[in-house]
Amino acid sequence: MIPMKIHFNDLTAEQFLEKYWQKQPLLIKGAFKDFQDPIEADELAGLAMEEFIQSRIVNRTKNNWQVKHGPFVDYSEFGEANWTLLVQAVNNWFAEVDALIEPFKFVPSWRIDDVMVSFSTPGGGVGPHLDQYDVFIIQGEGKRRWRVGNPDPSLETLLPHEDLKQVSEFEAVIDEVTEPGDLLYIPPNHPHDGIAIDNSLNYSIGFQAPNAQELYSAFADHQLDNQLFENRFDDKNRKATNSPEELSMEDIQLLTNEMKESLNDESLMKHFMGKYLTTVHHPLNLLVPMEPLSFKQIYGFLEDGNSINAVLGLKAVVINTNNYKALFANGEEFLLEDDTKALAHLLARKQPLTLEQLKSSLDCLKNKQLLTNVINKGLWSFE
Repeated sequence: MIPMKIHFNDLTAEQFLEKYWQKQPLLIKGAFKDFQDPIEADELAGLAMEEFIQSRIVNRTKNNWQVKHGPFVDYSEFGEANWTLLVQAVNNWFAEVDALIEPFKFVPSWRIDDVMVSFSTPGGGVGPHLDQYDVFIIQGEGKRRWRVGNPDPSLETLLPHEDLKQVSEFEAVIDEVTEPGDLLYIPPNHPHDGIAIDNSLNYSIGFQAPNAQELYSAFADHQLDNQLFENRFDDKNRKATNSPEELSMEDIQLLTNEMKESLNDESLMKHFMGKYLTTVHHPLNLLVPMEPLSFKQIYGFLEDGNSINAVLGLKAVVINTNNYKALFANGEEFLLEDDTKALAHLLARKQPLTLEQLKSSLDCLKNKQLLTNVINKGLWSFE
């Protein structure tokens, strides 16, 4: 597999982040030279037939919009035009699709969510809409007309179908036809609408951007699951009151401090964030060995020329601070020491690892244990 590189033309990645990231949309013509589709339309249709895959078809007849959710058995009812098949997390199942994430790693890996792939017939699209997250869209096979606007609070929310949220007509600042290898960047809350000109494939690299509501909700669940901060409100310095009906500012502050105590627990927050931001929300093909492997067996596989690879779609990060070091993968924590940091970084980059690349790390018992542990959990495996 040949690594891809984004040809930013007159921009560098740093300039792109400074001028466009979360600020304004950008179309880069010919961003990927000689682009070859990593998946065929028939393969995508086959994937959408699986129970464990999240997929949907949006089709339009004049102004009548319909949405059907997979798995799909047959596509003949949709005809030859005006429909789109959208399949989430295709990178969890096709290595060539997962490789599309690599060129975007000038942004930290934890921000990247998944690769959604869509196949559209002529006239197919999902209508004008907003996303709450950044997205890069690579044009594959075929052509598509894209219109993108700037944020506009006057836009109306439309619901042509209960499963389809659109917005009213907007003024476009980009109105272009994309061809294979073109790259479109759309920041959050920018209205956009893509309509296929002919049969076309699109690859959407989406970014996770949890809001405060989601973080608080997940953090509360984390505390409940781990039975944390169960001590009751401390009221030992209570003074008599002449206004029992009043909720005083002092009491409000005491209750607020009770809540802040958990947020100010640095160790807890590191553990929670590592777990939360690496938990994959779509199925992974975890390759857990039938019987746990010993390090001797693992070393033997490496000596035979096999490389170690992260499971497709795996999310992994390293947290490295003075008093807390850990590798997180798919929500699991692997505590690190100074001796194991280098190996953890190699693993979290999710590049194939050969014996030559690992040899200097494998003199250390703790590294042997870490490598054996992640392989026996099915998070990394041999190819």
